[in-house]
Amino acid sequence: MAILEIKKYPEPVLMKKAEKIKEITPEIKKLSEDMMETMLKTEPEGVGIAAPQVGVSKRMFVAQTAEGPRVFINPQLKKKSRETEIMEEGCLSLPGVWLKVKRVKKVELKGLDINGKKIKTKAEGLYARILQHEIDHLDGILIRDKEVL
Repeated sequence: MAILEIKKYPEPVLMKKAEKIKEITPEIKKLSEDMMETMLKTEPEGVGIAAPQVGVSKRMFVAQTAEGPRVFINPQLKKKSRETEIMEEGCLSLPGVWLKVKRVKKVELKGLDINGKKIKTKAEGLYARILQHEIDHLDGILIRDKEVL
């Protein structure tokens, strides 16, 4: 496994919509392993990292869950709660920057795991915030675009 270079704002890859993954190839599996390693070994340790953050414009991210690190391929938010909250968020692509961001409290996400199996995840609190943050990366949106003043 390799530690990948994390792209920093204003790298163009961070601001464009990532491409859907059509096939889970050995290269995609290797990328997911390297992304996990990068997330876990970065200081400060990240709780999620999206493929565009390592320079790959693909719809995939890894995130810390209660069960450990997990890969999400072609994720989509299917349900969102009405209740929202504003909290400070940081981002590995904006080192040292903490901004107040408004997010929904609960989400339901659908996608694929690294073996191409369909997954559905319900999340609330910090976990829901992480999932929304990473999906924003796949859509070319950074916390600086969502800052609540």
